[in-house]
Amino acid sequence: MDTQHTFDIFIVASPGLEDILLNEVIEKGFANPLVSPGGITIQGGWSDVWRANLELRGATRVLARIGSFMAFHLAQLDKRARKFPWAQILRPDVPVRVQVTTKASRIYHAGAATQRIETALHESLGATISPEAALVLKVRIDDNVVTISLDTSGESLHKRGHKEAVGKAPMRETLAALLLGKAGYRGTETVVDPMCGSGTFVIEAAEIALGLNPGRSRQFAFESLASFDADAFAALRNTAPKSTNLRFFGSDRDAGAIRMSRANAERAGVSDLTNFENHAAGQLQPPPGGPGLVMVNPPYGGRIGNKKLLYPLYATLGQTLLDRFKGWRVGLVTSEPPLAKATGLPWKPQGAAIAHGGMKVWFYQTPPLQ
Repeated sequence: MDTQHTFDIFIVASPGLEDILLNEVIEKGFANPLVSPGGITIQGGWSDVWRANLELRGATRVLARIGSFMAFHLAQLDKRARKFPWAQILRPDVPVRVQVTTKASRIYHAGAATQRIETALHESLGATISPEAALVLKVRIDDNVVTISLDTSGESLHKRGHKEAVGKAPMRETLAALLLGKAGYRGTETVVDPMCGSGTFVIEAAEIALGLNPGRSRQFAFESLASFDADAFAALRNTAPKSTNLRFFGSDRDAGAIRMSRANAERAGVSDLTNFENHAAGQLQPPPGGPGLVMVNPPYGGRIGNKKLLYPLYATLGQTLLDRFKGWRVGLVTSEPPLAKATGLPWKPQGAAIAHGGMKVWFYQTPPLQ
């Protein structure tokens, strides 16, 4: 597979937010995106793989579909796997892990199929097979079609490489970016988070305003492929930030959360644009400048424990926003619709559920507060 060759690239999304990731994929200029449950498929080459990993804030991971063939039995799988041009993509010195799923196919035993592909890789390429390998080959056998994909990301893309400190129920950066997008945030207004935890919404908003690449500080699995060009990728990675006069504000009643947020903002290189204060939501005041967006991921039952104690907290938050934040929009994440109701805020109709850390949450939004 040469660098000019194009193939399917599947960009994994948070379930329920595929449409928001689609907007970002279009905005970043990727060709012919097709949305399906779980993600977006684009056509492209290796430079598009690198760019998708580096630039897309809402992507969970990026899979390169490097080839497919038919196989009706294990001997055929074995033979065709040996003929596959592995050396164009994989390096013999980089260990690889193979994961096989099979459905509606004559080859129904995923374990046996895995073994055949591992043996073919080892004998035709000289690759080391390791269950701990960072590089993962995902093979799907569906209706007797064997589709081979490479996980080009490695660690999930929400790991930007800046957030060492997290609280007990952190918001993933990828989900925060998608929800900011859903709330209409485009990097041109102030964002305030009155229960900021480790600072995720505030830091993401600041990075978007500066036009920083989310993957600028981390390593990716594709860097250990035969198709990788370090100089070409370095040129993509090194983009200058935009300038902005905006500021972003977080507060939390937990002093430890504020220390974490400041440290995380420092590592992300946005501490000049961010301001974190230690106080309760009831003490929140709007920052100077025009109205913007309040984004909040408050504690909720499934996450923190006793629900009954949370109703007064939500009521106070809602009252504070209604009293002091005229003209601002509010976005709120919760697993408990009755808690959202307890704020007394004028929510738009409830949207579809979103999967977050093994539970269902909803994202509530208001129009500008009157």
